[in-house]
Amino acid sequence: MAMWNRGVWFGISIALFVIVWEAVCRLLHVPPFILPPPSTVVLSLWDLRKTLLGLHLWVTLKEVILGLSVSILFGILLAFAMNMNRVIERLVYPYIVISQTIPIIALSPVFILWFGYDLSGKIAITILFTFFPIVVNTYDGLRSTDKEMLQLLKTMGANRWQIFTKLQLPSSLPHFFSGLKVAATYSVAGATIGEWLGSSEGLGYFGRRASGNFQAPALFASVLLLSILGMLLFWLVGRMEKYFTPHQRTSRKTSKEK
Repeated sequence: MAMWNRGVWFGISIALFVIVWEAVCRLLHVPPFILPPPSTVVLSLWDLRKTLLGLHLWVTLKEVILGLSVSILFGILLAFAMNMNRVIERLVYPYIVISQTIPIIALSPVFILWFGYDLSGKIAITILFTFFPIVVNTYDGLRSTDKEMLQLLKTMGANRWQIFTKLQLPSSLPHFFSGLKVAATYSVAGATIGEWLGSSEGLGYFGRRASGNFQAPALFASVLLLSILGMLLFWLVGRMEKYFTPHQRTSRKTSKEK
Protein backbone atom coordinates (compact mmCIF):
# COMPACT_ATOMS: atom_id res chain seq x y z
CA MET A 1 0.00 0.00 0.00
CA ALA A 2 2.82 2.40 0.87
CA MET A 3 4.48 1.74 -2.50
CA TRP A 4 1.15 2.32 -4.26
CA ASN A 5 0.73 5.65 -2.45
CA ARG A 6 4.24 6.73 -3.43
CA GLY A 7 3.52 5.81 -7.04
CA VAL A 8 0.28 7.80 -7.05
CA TRP A 9 1.93 10.88 -5.58
CA PHE A 10 4.80 10.60 -8.02
CA GLY A 11 2.34 10.40 -10.92
CA ILE A 12 0.45 13.44 -9.63
CA SER A 13 3.66 15.46 -9.28
CA ILE A 14 4.75 14.54 -12.82
CA ALA A 15 1.34 15.49 -14.20
CA LEU A 16 1.43 18.87 -12.42
CA PHE A 17 4.97 19.52 -13.63
CA VAL A 18 4.01 18.79 -17.24
CA ILE A 19 0.88 20.96 -17.03
CA VAL A 20 2.82 23.92 -15.61
CA TRP A 21 5.56 23.46 -18.22
CA GLU A 22 3.03 23.41 -21.05
CA ALA A 23 1.16 26.42 -19.67
CA VAL A 24 4.33 28.50 -19.26
CA CYS A 25 5.45 27.77 -22.81
CA ARG A 26 2.01 28.60 -24.26
CA LEU A 27 1.11 31.63 -22.17
CA LEU A 28 4.53 33.29 -22.25
CA HIS A 29 5.11 32.38 -25.92
CA VAL A 30 8.51 30.89 -25.18
CA PRO A 31 10.38 30.23 -28.45
CA PRO A 32 10.33 26.46 -29.10
CA PHE A 33 14.03 26.43 -29.91
CA ILE A 34 14.69 27.56 -26.32
CA LEU A 35 12.09 25.55 -24.40
CA PRO A 36 9.61 23.46 -26.38
CA PRO A 37 6.34 22.50 -24.67
CA PRO A 38 5.94 18.88 -23.57
CA SER A 39 3.38 18.18 -26.28
CA THR A 40 5.94 19.14 -28.94
CA VAL A 41 8.58 16.95 -27.29
CA VAL A 42 6.21 13.96 -27.29
CA LEU A 43 5.32 14.55 -30.93
CA SER A 44 9.01 14.75 -31.81
CA LEU A 45 9.65 11.52 -29.93
CA TRP A 46 6.86 9.84 -31.88
CA ASP A 47 8.12 11.13 -35.22
CA LEU A 48 11.67 9.98 -34.42
CA ARG A 49 10.68 6.71 -32.76
CA LYS A 50 12.39 4.52 -35.37
CA THR A 51 15.66 6.41 -35.00
CA LEU A 52 15.58 6.97 -31.24
CA LEU A 53 13.94 3.76 -30.06
CA GLY A 54 15.13 1.49 -32.85
CA LEU A 55 18.80 2.51 -32.88
CA HIS A 56 20.16 5.07 -30.44
CA LEU A 57 18.38 3.82 -27.29
CA TRP A 58 19.69 0.28 -27.74
CA VAL A 59 23.24 1.50 -28.30
CA THR A 60 23.20 3.53 -25.09
CA LEU A 61 21.51 0.69 -23.19
CA LYS A 62 24.22 -1.74 -24.33
CA GLU A 63 26.95 0.61 -23.12
CA VAL A 64 25.20 1.09 -19.78
CA ILE A 65 24.64 -2.62 -19.15
CA LEU A 66 28.17 -3.68 -20.12
CA GLY A 67 29.87 -0.89 -18.17
CA LEU A 68 27.71 -1.40 -15.09
CA SER A 69 28.21 -5.18 -15.20
CA VAL A 70 32.01 -4.83 -15.28
CA SER A 71 31.88 -2.34 -12.38
CA ILE A 72 29.72 -4.70 -10.33
CA LEU A 73 32.00 -7.69 -10.96
CA PHE A 74 35.33 -6.03 -10.26
CA GLY A 75 33.92 -3.71 -7.58
CA ILE A 76 32.64 -6.65 -5.54
CA LEU A 77 35.85 -8.64 -6.02
CA LEU A 78 38.01 -5.70 -4.97
CA ALA A 79 35.82 -4.95 -1.94
CA PHE A 80 36.04 -8.59 -0.85
CA ALA A 81 39.82 -8.60 -1.36
CA MET A 82 40.27 -5.43 0.71
CA ASN A 83 38.10 -6.89 3.45
CA MET A 84 40.03 -10.17 3.53
CA ASN A 85 43.54 -8.69 3.28
CA ARG A 86 44.68 -5.58 5.11
CA VAL A 87 47.70 -5.18 2.82
CA ILE A 88 45.45 -4.92 -0.25
CA GLU A 89 43.20 -2.46 1.57
CA ARG A 90 46.10 -0.20 2.56
CA LEU A 91 47.60 -0.28 -0.93
CA VAL A 92 44.45 0.13 -3.02
CA TYR A 93 41.86 2.05 -1.00
CA PRO A 94 43.74 5.40 -0.98
CA TYR A 95 44.01 5.33 -4.76
CA ILE A 96 40.29 4.62 -5.09
CA VAL A 97 39.59 7.74 -3.04
CA ILE A 98 42.20 9.80 -4.90
CA SER A 99 40.59 8.87 -8.23
CA GLN A 100 37.44 10.70 -7.13
CA THR A 101 39.27 13.92 -6.31
CA ILE A 102 39.89 14.44 -10.03
CA PRO A 103 36.78 15.65 -11.90
CA ILE A 104 35.45 12.67 -13.82
CA ILE A 105 34.53 14.84 -16.78
CA ALA A 106 38.23 15.77 -17.03
CA LEU A 107 39.30 12.12 -17.04
CA SER A 108 36.76 11.09 -19.67
CA PRO A 109 38.76 12.40 -22.68
CA VAL A 110 41.80 10.53 -21.35
CA PHE A 111 39.83 7.28 -21.33
CA ILE A 112 38.63 7.95 -24.87
CA LEU A 113 42.26 8.50 -25.87
CA TRP A 114 43.28 5.20 -24.28
CA PHE A 115 40.35 3.00 -25.30
CA GLY A 116 39.23 4.65 -28.55
CA TYR A 117 35.97 5.97 -29.89
CA ASP A 118 34.31 2.60 -30.30
CA LEU A 119 32.24 0.64 -27.79
CA SER A 120 35.19 -0.05 -25.47
CA GLY A 121 35.73 3.68 -24.90
CA LYS A 122 32.10 4.22 -23.87
CA ILE A 123 32.23 1.22 -21.55
CA ALA A 124 35.44 2.51 -19.95
CA ILE A 125 33.87 5.89 -19.19
CA THR A 126 30.76 4.19 -17.78
CA ILE A 127 33.02 2.16 -15.49
CA LEU A 128 34.77 5.36 -14.46
CA PHE A 129 31.41 6.73 -13.28
CA THR A 130 30.07 3.60 -11.60
CA PHE A 131 33.02 1.76 -10.05
CA PHE A 132 33.57 3.99 -7.01
CA PRO A 133 30.10 3.84 -5.37
CA ILE A 134 29.94 0.05 -5.79
CA VAL A 135 33.35 -0.80 -4.35
CA VAL A 136 33.21 1.74 -1.49
CA ASN A 137 29.66 0.88 -0.37
CA THR A 138 30.31 -2.85 -0.57
CA TYR A 139 33.52 -2.52 1.41
CA ASP A 140 31.83 -0.34 4.05
CA GLY A 141 29.05 -2.92 4.29
CA LEU A 142 31.54 -5.71 4.90
CA ARG A 143 33.27 -3.62 7.56
CA SER A 144 30.03 -2.70 9.35
CA THR A 145 29.38 -6.21 10.59
CA ASP A 146 27.93 -6.44 14.09
CA LYS A 147 30.92 -6.98 16.39
CA GLU A 148 28.92 -8.91 18.98
CA MET A 149 27.60 -11.32 16.35
CA LEU A 150 31.13 -11.69 15.01
CA GLN A 151 32.48 -12.61 18.44
CA LEU A 152 29.58 -15.02 18.97
CA LEU A 153 30.32 -16.90 15.74
CA LYS A 154 34.01 -17.08 16.61
CA THR A 155 33.13 -18.42 20.06
CA MET A 156 30.97 -21.09 18.43
CA GLY A 157 33.96 -22.18 16.31
CA ALA A 158 32.96 -20.71 12.96
CA ASN A 159 35.78 -20.47 10.45
CA ARG A 160 36.52 -17.43 8.28
CA TRP A 161 34.42 -18.64 5.33
CA GLN A 162 31.42 -19.37 7.55
CA ILE A 163 31.67 -15.94 9.14
CA PHE A 164 31.81 -14.37 5.69
CA THR A 165 28.85 -16.26 4.21
CA LYS A 166 26.63 -16.29 7.31
CA LEU A 167 27.27 -12.81 8.67
CA GLN A 168 29.38 -10.43 6.61
CA LEU A 169 27.81 -11.09 3.22
CA PRO A 170 24.15 -10.69 4.33
CA SER A 171 24.96 -7.58 6.36
CA SER A 172 26.78 -5.98 3.40
CA LEU A 173 23.92 -6.42 0.91
CA PRO A 174 21.99 -3.23 1.91
CA HIS A 175 25.15 -1.18 1.51
CA PHE A 176 25.91 -2.84 -1.82
CA PHE A 177 22.47 -2.07 -3.20
CA SER A 178 22.69 1.53 -1.99
CA GLY A 179 25.87 1.91 -4.01
CA LEU A 180 24.33 0.09 -6.95
CA LYS A 181 21.41 2.53 -7.01
CA VAL A 182 23.83 5.42 -7.33
CA ALA A 183 25.91 3.58 -9.92
CA ALA A 184 22.83 2.68 -11.98
CA THR A 185 21.89 6.33 -12.42
CA TYR A 186 25.52 7.38 -12.95
CA SER A 187 25.91 4.74 -15.67
CA VAL A 188 23.51 6.63 -17.94
CA ALA A 189 25.52 9.82 -17.47
CA GLY A 190 28.76 7.98 -18.16
CA ALA A 191 27.52 6.44 -21.40
CA THR A 192 26.07 9.77 -22.53
CA ILE A 193 29.31 11.66 -21.91
CA GLY A 194 31.22 8.99 -23.80
CA GLU A 195 28.90 9.47 -26.76
CA TRP A 196 29.26 13.25 -26.56
CA LEU A 197 33.05 12.98 -26.73
CA GLY A 198 33.03 10.89 -29.86
CA SER A 199 30.43 8.59 -31.38
CA SER A 200 28.22 8.06 -34.38
CA GLU A 201 25.26 6.55 -32.53
CA GLY A 202 23.58 6.57 -29.15
CA LEU A 203 21.28 9.00 -27.34
CA GLY A 204 24.19 11.21 -26.30
CA TYR A 205 25.36 11.52 -29.89
CA PHE A 206 21.81 12.19 -31.07
CA GLY A 207 21.30 14.89 -28.43
CA ARG A 208 24.59 16.60 -29.29
CA ARG A 209 23.71 16.62 -32.97
CA ALA A 210 20.20 17.95 -32.27
CA SER A 211 21.65 20.69 -30.07
CA GLY A 212 24.09 21.72 -32.79
CA ASN A 213 21.22 21.97 -35.27
CA PHE A 214 18.99 23.89 -32.79
CA GLN A 215 16.42 21.09 -32.86
CA ALA A 216 15.19 21.58 -29.30
CA PRO A 217 12.22 19.16 -29.45
CA ALA A 218 14.50 16.35 -30.67
CA LEU A 219 17.06 17.23 -28.01
CA PHE A 220 14.47 17.15 -25.24
CA ALA A 221 13.13 13.85 -26.62
CA SER A 222 16.56 12.26 -26.21
CA VAL A 223 16.89 13.74 -22.72
CA LEU A 224 13.48 12.34 -21.84
CA LEU A 225 14.55 8.85 -22.90
CA LEU A 226 17.77 9.13 -20.88
CA SER A 227 15.79 10.20 -17.83
CA ILE A 228 13.35 7.30 -18.22
CA LEU A 229 16.25 4.89 -18.66
CA GLY A 230 17.89 6.10 -15.44
CA MET A 231 14.62 5.84 -13.49
CA LEU A 232 13.95 2.33 -14.78
CA LEU A 233 17.43 1.18 -13.75
CA PHE A 234 16.95 2.71 -10.30
CA TRP A 235 13.58 0.99 -9.96
CA LEU A 236 15.02 -2.34 -11.09
CA VAL A 237 17.80 -2.17 -8.50
CA GLY A 238 15.19 -1.34 -5.86
CA ARG A 239 13.20 -4.43 -6.78
CA MET A 240 16.35 -6.56 -6.62
CA GLU A 241 17.15 -5.12 -3.21
CA LYS A 242 13.76 -6.12 -1.84
CA TYR A 243 14.15 -9.62 -3.24
CA PHE A 244 17.66 -10.26 -1.93
CA THR A 245 17.30 -8.48 1.44
CA PRO A 246 13.96 -9.63 2.86
CA HIS A 247 15.43 -9.44 6.39
CA GLN A 248 15.85 -5.69 5.97
CA ARG A 249 12.20 -5.25 5.07
CA THR A 250 11.15 -7.34 8.06
CA SER A 251 13.34 -5.33 10.45
CA ARG A 252 11.93 -2.08 9.09
CA LYS A 253 8.37 -3.27 9.68
CA THR A 254 9.26 -4.35 13.20
CA SER A 255 10.84 -0.98 14.03
CA LYS A 256 7.79 0.85 12.69
CA GLU A 257 5.45 -1.26 14.79
CA LYS A 258 7.48 -0.42 17.88
